Amino acid sequence: MHGRLYGRGALFDVEPAGLVPRLVGLRPYEHFAVKVEHPDEMPVLVLAGGRGLGKSAVLGEVWEAYTERNRKGEARKRTPVALVDCADEQFAGPPHEENPESWSPVWQALLVLAEQLTEPVKAAGQLTFPRLTAGLVAVRASDWSGRTDSERIRRELVRILLLNERGSRFSMAGRWAARVAGRVIGAASGQGPFVAAAIEATLEALSEGFTHHKEQKPSQWYRGYPNAGGNAKRGLLLLAGNFRAGGTSREHAERWLVRALIADLAEAYAGLGSHLRRLGRPVVLLDNAGSGPGPGLLDAVLRDRAEGTADQVVCVATVRGTGHPALADAVRRALPEVARATEWEPGSAPSSRALLVTLPPLSPDDTLHMMGAVCDDIEIPPRLPQATHRLTGGNPLGIVLVSTAARRHPGRAASLGRLLTAGIRLEEGQTDDQPVYGELLRRLVPVDRLEELTVLAAAHDHDSAVALAAAHLPDDFGSSGVRSLRVRLAEEGLPAVPGHFVGDPFVRTLLLLRLYHRDADHSGWREVHETLIRHYAEPDGEHDADPARARYRLSHELALGHTANAVAHLRDTFLTLDTRAWLDTLCFLASAPCFPAHDDEGRDAAGHDDHRTAVALGRTDAAHEPPEGADAFLHLRVRRLLHAVWQVTDPLVLPDPKVCGRLEFELLQLSDLRPAGGALLFATSRAWPRDARAGRPLRTPADDGSDDGDGEA
Repeated sequence: MHGRLYGRGALFDVEPAGLVPRLVGLRPYEHFAVKVEHPDEMPVLVLAGGRGLGKSAVLGEVWEAYTERNRKGEARKRTPVALVDCADEQFAGPPHEENPESWSPVWQALLVLAEQLTEPVKAAGQLTFPRLTAGLVAVRASDWSGRTDSERIRRELVRILLLNERGSRFSMAGRWAARVAGRVIGAASGQGPFVAAAIEATLEALSEGFTHHKEQKPSQWYRGYPNAGGNAKRGLLLLAGNFRAGGTSREHAERWLVRALIADLAEAYAGLGSHLRRLGRPVVLLDNAGSGPGPGLLDAVLRDRAEGTADQVVCVATVRGTGHPALADAVRRALPEVARATEWEPGSAPSSRALLVTLPPLSPDDTLHMMGAVCDDIEIPPRLPQATHRLTGGNPLGIVLVSTAARRHPGRAASLGRLLTAGIRLEEGQTDDQPVYGELLRRLVPVDRLEELTVLAAAHDHDSAVALAAAHLPDDFGSSGVRSLRVRLAEEGLPAVPGHFVGDPFVRTLLLLRLYHRDADHSGWREVHETLIRHYAEPDGEHDADPARARYRLSHELALGHTANAVAHLRDTFLTLDTRAWLDTLCFLASAPCFPAHDDEGRDAAGHDDHRTAVALGRTDAAHEPPEGADAFLHLRVRRLLHAVWQVTDPLVLPDPKVCGRLEFELLQLSDLRPAGGALLFATSRAWPRDARAGRPLRTPADDGSDDGDGEA
């Protein structure tokens, strides 16, 4: 069973077999066959979701599941498997000064994939790629023409030719490849056209150097290239020409190169006895397949399968978000739905050959187990896992980094806010500790838009975001910049939530924390909220005419520590506003961020305890004078209740059990003051403290009766 992942059993379970072993035909971490679910035609498995949900970790687990290590730590595959990160820098541009007409991210990815697929496989022969070798040489040959750096050309040729030499990578390095490279360079240096000579020499070497029919396939296979007229050399020249032409012609050529790799794989699994030696299907893993070579590779496989070119390659890709146009007709399933069977049936569109599975957040139990594994023997507060799950929403990356911070800084573990601001160093080469929230943001949001997102995280809608952009971002950002950024967030898989420009509450909390700490005196924090207070201010002569605008304005006042107007609003509307609407307003106001207390000049107040706890427990009542004319009893009770909800729902602190108890008491007392809404207030007095203690968002009961939901977690 997999040992590093949580909540992904539907993919890796052994008995009964999860989705991955049912596709591969091999049990993970073992060399035993599994009955395949799709014996004739299988889907391209696409794992989708936002950043930090563990898509890359799943691919890493697939790699580990079908790779074993001997006593010396040397890796040997249980079945051919290759993994590329399509966002890697090697696919961003040519490695040298190549003519871009003879190189593409897809070309590079095919070379890297084939190199990995040639690595040794347990109890099976090594794979070779004669068709792909010929195609890759044909494309690159035009860049070698006329160059004087023959040594670099030789290295490139040898690297490609090694795809067709058994054992060279693991014994004495590439004698055949080096010899053939010399022949190709020599032939291409003659009087004839360089590309044609290089292609002819490569075809001759691939055919003459072996007696087995499989290595002679390129001379036959490229005869079928469109307009080749049954001539393999002409077919490769046309392939190279189409590649250099760019546009749709290059896409056509790249599809043939992908088809060449798949045809070479099919050869290895064909013939008498091959099924006895090879227990699992070959596996190709494409991480971040929405970038670099990913779209081209996926499109080639999906279109060929839709046109009837079947293959037995297990292709697993990851993408951010779920709305990619190229996957518009993909069959979509939730992760639990594929645990035992996919029920996948393709349609007529190429993208219907994809099975898109969205990775869900982890459960509270998964969070508990993951945090326990990371912290190991470090004692942590008992409610930290629940609070961590509430903060992260089950985001695996968030859970791991918070857990790592708790392990390294156990003295800060009583406060998630202090853990997120703790220093951490995760990668080699980092010279300084980075705050945990900074590391998370670097991985969870587009770094090229981090500054804009930091400002706009406080916005609620398009208009408020435009107001912030006008006041705090460059002049050329404007309304179009706001719209473009919102589209970017959707493409990244971040959810759109009414009432918030940044819909994901975990990401929004991290951005607001960065905004608060961006300036030593917190001036940027104050200016952003003051801008929104002005934006939501009612026109002169009107007082809270629009309840929605009033709620937004009061929440930003609370973020700056000004509570008087929020208390007054809740007090004055308690008897007039619908009870459910009043409770919703209370929850919304209490969702205002609350960071360390600071004085009038913006400096942090050293040693200041959470003032919300003191207010909620009534410790400040004697020093607080209710406004003249207000019902003092109701005023103090509403003030205590607001601070109690504010404290127990704060994602950066652990809920105080005493405050949870006080929350229940205050709601019970209020239920006696309003008979018409008393039943709902009574039910809420039971539901909210239970949710807070369990680390869940507060849920107002669905009806006015008592809430007999789940017990405490």
